[in-house]
Amino acid sequence: MNVADIIGQFKSGKASARSHMRNLIEIAAADGNLGSEEQRLLEHAAVRNNITAEQLKEIQDNPSLPRFVIPTSNRDKFYQLYDLVHMMSVDKNVHSEEMRLCEIFALKFGYRKEVVREMIEMITRHIEQWSGAKETMDAVLAKLKVYE
Repeated sequence: MNVADIIGQFKSGKASARSHMRNLIEIAAADGNLGSEEQRLLEHAAVRNNITAEQLKEIQDNPSLPRFVIPTSNRDKFYQLYDLVHMMSVDKNVHSEEMRLCEIFALKFGYRKEVVREMIEMITRHIEQWSGAKETMDAVLAKLKVYE
């Protein structure tokens, strides 16, 4: 692997992280109210994705700037969907627009339409039981055939 490949992977990862933050903001704002729980979850996700507070603010101020990037690995797709479902349910009030957006993201990530709703419901239940993303992914994959 040459230097250009390494730089490309780094840029791709950063683009994916910025895209993910944009998607989380879209879910958080879907019900018309960005609550304190949602803001805390955004900040936590930003730290995990190496997004600075300044970069998060920039994305929040201009959510259309980061382009949508589909994660490349199945693990990253699931973890991002897990975060999106967590954002949808963090305020304990799931709005229909938030659910619709989670379903759209799941389809864009390549999950089968027939299992998307059940998959989101399983993720929601696991989040309510304080299960992490890895444990949740293992349970979902064991029960559902999620890929086309």
